[in-house]
Amino acid sequence: MPTTIRVTASDTSLYHVAARQLGDATQWWRIARLNGMADPDLSGFTTPVALLLPAPDTSQDSGVPGVTS
Repeated sequence: MPTTIRVTASDTSLYHVAARQLGDATQWWRIARLNGMADPDLSGFTTPVALLLPAPDTSQDSGVPGVTS
């Protein structure tokens, strides 16, 4: 079951949120996907916005699925 948190521009990006909440900054895309977002930048949030967080998943490889370097 997803958890809900509130974020603002001071949280900077979904990278920071993922590092703090999921223990892995590269899992920012999981938060974005769950919330219908495509951009990890939170600088446009002027008031607190509720975000759903996925459950931590240590089986996830680092990085965004389907994207190779």
